[in-house]
Amino acid sequence: MIKKKIMYIVGARPNFIKIAGLLREGKKRKEIQSILVHTGQHYDKEMNDVFFKDLDIPFPDFNLNVGSCSHAQQTAKIMEAFEPVLLEQNPDIVVVVGDVNSTLACSLVSSKLGIKVAHVESGLRSFDCSMPEEINRKVTDTISDILFVSELSGVENLHREGIHDSKIHFVGNIMIDSLVFNKQKIIKSRILEKLKLKEKEYAVITCHRPSNVDKYNNLKKIIKMISEFPKDMQIVFPSHPRFLFNIKKHKLDKHLKKIPNLLLLPPLGYIDFMKIVSESKIVITDSGGIQEETTFLGIPCFTIRKNTERPITVTMGTNHIVDIDFGEIWERYKKFFNTQKGNRIPDLWDGETSKRILDIILSSK
Repeated sequence: MIKKKIMYIVGARPNFIKIAGLLREGKKRKEIQSILVHTGQHYDKEMNDVFFKDLDIPFPDFNLNVGSCSHAQQTAKIMEAFEPVLLEQNPDIVVVVGDVNSTLACSLVSSKLGIKVAHVESGLRSFDCSMPEEINRKVTDTISDILFVSELSGVENLHREGIHDSKIHFVGNIMIDSLVFNKQKIIKSRILEKLKLKEKEYAVITCHRPSNVDKYNNLKKIIKMISEFPKDMQIVFPSHPRFLFNIKKHKLDKHLKKIPNLLLLPPLGYIDFMKIVSESKIVITDSGGIQEETTFLGIPCFTIRKNTERPITVTMGTNHIVDIDFGEIWERYKKFFNTQKGNRIPDLWDGETSKRILDIILSSK
C-alpha cells in the first residue's frame, strides 16, 4: 500500500490542541504516514511539554528550535530551518493550523516548493491588520490548496477574497475535538481541590496579546479591572510569560500582589486549564481559542479586544467583546443571565472535525 505522507506543523500552544485530533485519527488509518514538525516558536517548557503530555501528542519527528525574536526574524528563521526538512521528507501535503508565524512560514516554503498546503481554521477574519495574526491568516489562505473552515463566516470571507469554492471545505471546529475527546480526563482533574476552588464561585482571566500586555496603559487597566472584582470572588489568573515579563518590566507586579483574591498561577496544562474554565462563573480573555471553548461549554466569556475573528462565538455563543473595564463587564454579565435562552453550539462543533479533514485529504489528488 502506498501511504499518503502528511506533514503537520506546530509551533505554539494553540497549535498543539488543534493538531492532536488529526494525529490521533491518523493513527487509525493505515493509508496515512504522519510526520510532526515543531518549529519551536513556543519554547517555554510550561507552554510546551505539558501540552504534549496532556494531549498525548507524540514526540516531534523534527524540532526546528527557532525560539523567540521579532516577527520578521522568527518567520525567516522558521523558513530557513524548515526548507531542508521539507526537501528531505517530500510529503504529499503540509497541514498548517491557526494563524501564528509558524503557519505562515511553513505554508510559504511549501507553496514555493510546489507541495500542497492545507490550512485548518481558514477564513477567520478580524478585519484588523494591526494584528499580526490577521496578516498570517490572509496570506496563508491565499496560497493554500485546501482550506478547512470552522464557521460559515469563514466561507463568506474566502468567497469575498476570490478563493474558488472547490478549495473550501466547511468541516467544523477542530478545537472542540480535543475538548470532546478529553472530557472524562477534564472531569477527573483534581485541580480545583488542589487550589481550593469551589465550582461557579470564581473567575478566570487570561491575557497574552501584545495589544494588551505590551502596552503600559492597558496593563494598568487590566490591574484596575482585577482589583474591582468583588472581594468574595476568587480570581484565577494562569499567567502567560509575556504578561509576567511586562508586569515586571513596568514594575507593576507590586500592585498585583496587593489584590487579596487574586490567584496568580504559572501556565497550566490543557486538562487542568479546561477543568478550571469549565467550572468557572465567568471568563475574561483575549484568546481566540478560549472564545470557542467557552461557547461550547456555555460559560459567559468577555473578550477584552476591539474585535474577534470568530463572530459566531458572539452571535450564537456566550462571547462578548468588551473594553478593559470591570463596570462594563459586570453589567454585560448580569444582562447575559437575564436574557440568555440557553447556549447554542455552532454547526459541526461536534468532535468529529479531524475525521472530516482526513477524509478530504485522502480523497484529494
